[in-house]
Amino acid sequence: MTDDLRYPIGKYAPLPFSHEQKEKWLLDIKFLPEDLEMAIQNLDEHQLQTPYRDGGWTVKQLVHHVADSHMNAYIRFKLGITEINPAIKPYDEKAWANLPDVEQLPINISLTILHALHQRWVIAIKDLSEEQWERTVFHPEHKINMSLWHLLGMYAWHGKHHVKHILHLRERNSW
Repeated sequence: MTDDLRYPIGKYAPLPFSHEQKEKWLLDIKFLPEDLEMAIQNLDEHQLQTPYRDGGWTVKQLVHHVADSHMNAYIRFKLGITEINPAIKPYDEKAWANLPDVEQLPINISLTILHALHQRWVIAIKDLSEEQWERTVFHPEHKINMSLWHLLGMYAWHGKHHVKHILHLRERNSW
């Protein structure tokens, strides 16, 4: 934990492969939709429109962002499992957070997507071999190869990171 409102659980730090860590991260992926739903439970429209920090996204934008990000993650995993070091498509998260669907649609749309998506995602990856976890995707923006193992940890962290943004906001505002 840190006092930095941008990184309330710290920045992502990759860990070496272990079966124990794999199971932990898979549980993080599996339960992220429920954790996010609990984090936003009983928030009203004003609260959903509140940024989690000065200059940050609103709670509503965060929820829609997690769905956008994790849809991309699922596709990145499927590409990495089925192709040899495929290039993944970066996207402009900030621009996506300001598109009409984020503003006009209720967050339950993205929560519904996350519940279904995470079920498929966990089933798709839970039985990968250690060799498959070392398969890579190429990130053209960062010009690096990223293993599926690295991605698993990064997206497990990502979900917890944004849930903590919301929980800290609620705590600071006594919601």
